[in-house]
Amino acid sequence: MTIVADGIVKIYGRTRVLDGIAFTASRGVTGLLGPNGAGKTTLLRILATVLAPDEGGLELCGQDPGTAAGRLSVRRRLGYLPQEPGFHRLFTAFEFVDYVAVLKEMTDRRERHDEVRRVLDLVGLADVSGKRIRTLSGGMRRRLALAQALIGDPALVILDEPTAGLDPEQRMRFRDLVSRLGEHRTVVLSTHQTEDVAALCEQVVVVDHGRALFSGTVRELVGSATGRAWTAADRDPRAQVSWRLGTGRFHHVGEPPAGAELVDPSLEDAYLMLLGDRATSAAPVSA
Repeated sequence: MTIVADGIVKIYGRTRVLDGIAFTASRGVTGLLGPNGAGKTTLLRILATVLAPDEGGLELCGQDPGTAAGRLSVRRRLGYLPQEPGFHRLFTAFEFVDYVAVLKEMTDRRERHDEVRRVLDLVGLADVSGKRIRTLSGGMRRRLALAQALIGDPALVILDEPTAGLDPEQRMRFRDLVSRLGEHRTVVLSTHQTEDVAALCEQVVVVDHGRALFSGTVRELVGSATGRAWTAADRDPRAQVSWRLGTGRFHHVGEPPAGAELVDPSLEDAYLMLLGDRATSAAPVSA
């Protein structure tokens, strides 16, 4: 296993931001879902060795990040895209990724520059590598942040909201890239987009109030909502959550009434079922 988290706890003041998180992840793409404030970003920062847990055990790439030697070993094999990456806006795109490559101890200038060009091409920024970051669009800056996470072909890639600011075409390219990454390494992807998890991930961890409500396969999570999704001509007030579809009918999630027109559940349906009362704030806006 690339990641073994056992009872991870993180406390800020009197708040237990993470309260006993436990899960494992190996080669492939693992999705991390949860509402705002669930603790996802704190968990990812711990996996990226930015923070240390207050309690619990953690093993990354076979190493203990709680030791200096273990932490250094993990960081040499880690790629991390934070939710809000910091840029020196006077750098060009090439200079920024090259700077990160230097921090990753890539000392051979020719090999380093070849690697910088490789990752910029991977994310579709080869044509703007000489432009200053301040002139790039928000979507381009997001792709630039992804490029720096891929420097050095890391064994463990941590991505926090990587599709934020990307248009549909860019998201399709992102999905292709991440699916390829997951063929040979471990990727942990935190997102609010259930469709990205459904398209990319075999495993999913659902976090709320600092706890893992579910850890298993996407198929298992979707299966848990079988018989709990239905459509009707009118909104059913008994549903846990509902919204109006483009067809004019209403999609419902919850306990269906007798004779309801059941439909195959989606990952989003299962996710909303799992959240329970918290699902209302996470559901699509209905007309």
